[in-house]
Amino acid sequence: MIDHVGVEVSDLAASRDFYAAALAPLGVQPLMEFEGVACGFGYPEGKFAGKPFFWIQQRGRPAVSGAHVAFSAASGEEVDAFHAAALAAGAVDNGGPGPRPIYHEHYYGAFVLDPDGNNVEAVCHRPAI
Repeated sequence: MIDHVGVEVSDLAASRDFYAAALAPLGVQPLMEFEGVACGFGYPEGKFAGKPFFWIQQRGRPAVSGAHVAFSAASGEEVDAFHAAALAAGAVDNGGPGPRPIYHEHYYGAFVLDPDGNNVEAVCHRPAI
């Protein structure tokens, strides 16, 4: 399952305003922002409340090219296995498996660049057992 996706934009502030207005009728709002870097959108209420699933990121940031897609993993072990398999298949490491507390307390992810430079991630949001 897709966990979240992201796209690069040429003007973060203008794109934030655009998506905030365009997605408002769908109940989607900005939920998380890293000033000058990225903005995540999602639902403020309901089953997926507070979890950004659509991200925009300022074009030209290091280590990102084109698109970003993150796949859900059931465990940290699955994240580790994804990273190893992707590297074996020819991906370039873009952030090895590990916790990413900047996103939230239980975020465990790994990042690779595919053959076209797109940022591909596997992420588990569950607490480590």
